[in-house]
Amino acid sequence: MRLKMASAVDSPEENEAVGCVQCQKGSKLVLFVTGHCHWMCDYCPLSENRREVDVMFANERPCTSLDEVIEEARAMNATGTGITGGDPLMAREQSLEAIRRLKQEFGEAHHIHMYTSIPFPEHQASDFAEAGLDEIRFHLLNLELTKYLAIIKACEVAGIEVGIELPADPDEEERLFELLEELRHTEITFLNLNELEITTGNQAEMELRGFNLSSEMTAGAEGSRELAIQLKNRVEAAEHGLPDPLDNSMREKYGYHLKFCTASYKDAGQLRARFRRRAGQTLAPHEQLTEDDTIMFGALYSSQTLCENDQQELIEVTGISPEWLRIDLDNERIEMPVDLAEELSEMVNAPVAIVEVHPTHERLEVSLVWLNDHRP
Repeated sequence: MRLKMASAVDSPEENEAVGCVQCQKGSKLVLFVTGHCHWMCDYCPLSENRREVDVMFANERPCTSLDEVIEEARAMNATGTGITGGDPLMAREQSLEAIRRLKQEFGEAHHIHMYTSIPFPEHQASDFAEAGLDEIRFHLLNLELTKYLAIIKACEVAGIEVGIELPADPDEEERLFELLEELRHTEITFLNLNELEITTGNQAEMELRGFNLSSEMTAGAEGSRELAIQLKNRVEAAEHGLPDPLDNSMREKYGYHLKFCTASYKDAGQLRARFRRRAGQTLAPHEQLTEDDTIMFGALYSSQTLCENDQQELIEVTGISPEWLRIDLDNERIEMPVDLAEELSEMVNAPVAIVEVHPTHERLEVSLVWLNDHRP
């Protein structure tokens, strides 16, 4: 029997955490409860509009209440929620209330996982379990395990599945291999390694540490992917009773699953899957989903005072159903099918365009193609 060498696996694997499987399907709501965090890690990828700011987002939607969070979850028909930050423990009561509300609205089958780097008091594990938290992922600060052992045990006793999630820092190779062995003696069921990302939020710090992008096609740091794959190969070799690919040694099974998630898949695969799911739930009759998982439609530009009159005239002249038209007062336009916009562009003395937007709450515009010379 030969062990299949690990690679940048982007599809669900056997024994993978439920939270990961749902994320890969794009069916998990991402609930960012706060930008506050104790630690200010130099590799933190958060953008400036979220870092150390007391804001809440459900996916890309800014929210001022849990009612808006529920609306966004319904908009994508979410099967679960991942609670993140900042650090959700910096907004502990809000995180607990969010877990309770989501379970009340969507039932026990709605899977909820949460990230934290805080080794919080053991007695609080039952609070999260009673609220309905299914899975918790600890980020080990400075890769130190000892101070997390008690809360890992307490969460497992409370009935919460426990895992560890870390970036695969290329300059922490020795410590990460040591950690593989230390984790044998814990109650975790999975270890997730993420390819270290270089983003606008951490670029200066990453340059200070000497990290470069691995390629122009990904935000991953050079060497991170290779290290993660070596670590994964070690765990998989032990699982299958095979010699380790690095040192040819035989090792006992580790007792937990190791998942490697690439930067490109987190940025493109999971995000696009979530976009695609939300679009499928909210797509209007006049809209079409593109190969890039964006939404495309035609638009006739008018004014806030004339939009309703122009819409009625379109209905009367073309015979189109009102359901296939949408007034967007903010952008002063009437949305319609692309083919209708193409026909109208040669007939009307008004700007007509094809518009492409992200299938998110704010419908971020990503392209605008004018079909005639009457642009505003």
